[in-house]
Amino acid sequence: MRKLSTFIACLFIIQVAKADLSKTFTPVFRADSSALNSNHRDTTILPVVTVGTMSYQGAAFKHRLDSIQKEIPLDYNEYVQSYIDIYTSRKEEMARVLGLTKYYFPIYEKAFHDAGVPEEIKYLSIVESALDPYAVSRVGATGPWQFMFATAKLYGLNIDNYVDERRDPIQASYAAAAYIKDAYLDFGDWLVAIASYNCGKGAITRAIEKAGASDFWSIRPYLPAETRNYVPAFIAIAYVMNNYSKHGIAPRVCEMPVKTDTILVNKYVSLANISKVLNVDTRQISMLNPQYKMQVVNGSDAAPKRLVIPQIDKASFTQLYDALNDPNITSEQFEPVRTSVNETPAKKKLKESTPEIPASHRVKKGETLASIADKYGMEVSELKAWNHLSKSKVATGTELRLTAPPASESASAKKTGRNFITYKVRQGDTLSAIAEKFDGLTVEKIKSANNLKGERLQPGMTLKITKG
Repeated sequence: MRKLSTFIACLFIIQVAKADLSKTFTPVFRADSSALNSNHRDTTILPVVTVGTMSYQGAAFKHRLDSIQKEIPLDYNEYVQSYIDIYTSRKEEMARVLGLTKYYFPIYEKAFHDAGVPEEIKYLSIVESALDPYAVSRVGATGPWQFMFATAKLYGLNIDNYVDERRDPIQASYAAAAYIKDAYLDFGDWLVAIASYNCGKGAITRAIEKAGASDFWSIRPYLPAETRNYVPAFIAIAYVMNNYSKHGIAPRVCEMPVKTDTILVNKYVSLANISKVLNVDTRQISMLNPQYKMQVVNGSDAAPKRLVIPQIDKASFTQLYDALNDPNITSEQFEPVRTSVNETPAKKKLKESTPEIPASHRVKKGETLASIADKYGMEVSELKAWNHLSKSKVATGTELRLTAPPASESASAKKTGRNFITYKVRQGDTLSAIAEKFDGLTVEKIKSANNLKGERLQPGMTLKITKG
């Protein structure tokens, strides 16, 4: 009898211990599969497991995240776990991405090091584009870092008939680093800065005001649905990139040449000619130089352009030199055209039948900024910036400007003798948000005109906005 009572007591102690473990390690949050980022495939609710198994797994995942944490906190909870489950189930996709990191991550790491930004932010590009420089979102965000047109211009990326630097891994990485650093200086939290990359600084400021706190997990309920899952996805990708072997994922061979040479070209030259001279597949040359929209490097003596090629031997350099210095090649052979090299006849016909863009548009019932932007072939962010809109909703009957406003009110400036206008800072304003309101204005111009050393603004202060 004494033995039986001792046995029962031991069972009771074990059950209590299991209950304590579950309280310690069971993730706090339950993922809502319906709220997952729409850019990812739909998933079912997490599988049902026993408390003991979940507790053990939670502790293991948390330990692995803690072991790779550097400057950015990699918190573990069930939102993060839901994305770990999603990404680790996509073994082929993750294997391909892991191969591409051999080429792209050194580029990102240098840009972030130069900007003083934690290198872990390199994982964000996988969430944004799966390391695809040609990626374009449904709202027009483009490139490996998914810049919208207006934000790209704000951070110094060139977009014209020949070039779209949003697709350039080097230039776009420096722009992404600058944005993240600006956001960190504004909010003082790396996870919040990452969230702002998805939803904008205005949405972050409003969420902070509602939450009465400034850390990501406190403001998360007040953020847009996509942004709520954006940071958990980032943390999950950081986990997968460091623990892929534990989930049966083997990196593919990198599709890109890891060893490359960079040449500055001071004339017009086609990527097709370069690939022929080097006996390299045209697609590979294009992937190394995705910013050239027409497959033409439009260099000049005043502004030479960067050409990235697979590493070659000295003999091949002689042939390449001859191709780059062919006197028969002139810039007139590469005049910009309305259609891109990949444009289909149907798309070309559609563009040719599209009427000229009017100066303004009156919003009709049922129209949205997105539908209006699609109609006239522009970005939603452009419409918002040109019409000083802070929200995506627009009332029926509103008159929208469809072209950029003049860079300055020159006539007024001549009358007053001033070369600037003034702007009164409102609650929630940031330097980048203010710069977006004025054509041609940048954060650096505002700081220079107002002798600002930092990024923080106080509501009520008056800023000089230089014109021209």
